[in-house]
Amino acid sequence: MAVRRLVITGLVQGVGFRYAMLAQARLLGINGWVRNRRDGSVEATIAGDPAQINEMLAWSRIGPAGAAVDHVIVETASGDYTDFEFRPTA
Repeated sequence: MAVRRLVITGLVQGVGFRYAMLAQARLLGINGWVRNRRDGSVEATIAGDPAQINEMLAWSRIGPAGAAVDHVIVETASGDYTDFEFRPTA
């Protein structure tokens, strides 16, 4: 199981990014969480096998219709997740 922390910048709030990420994560079988950040970015932790992680990273670089992703910071993370959920804004 691989775990990655993502910080996604650009036009990623107000375009349904978190809801689309939730749907994509569930489609791919990814666990973890997603939330908005006060600085206008979206933060997520994703957990899955390497192929799932790569697919989710590819999706995150594009996002849903209406989003304009500028950059995705990817860091190795840890944790044990059993579902994909929303977290409060940080």
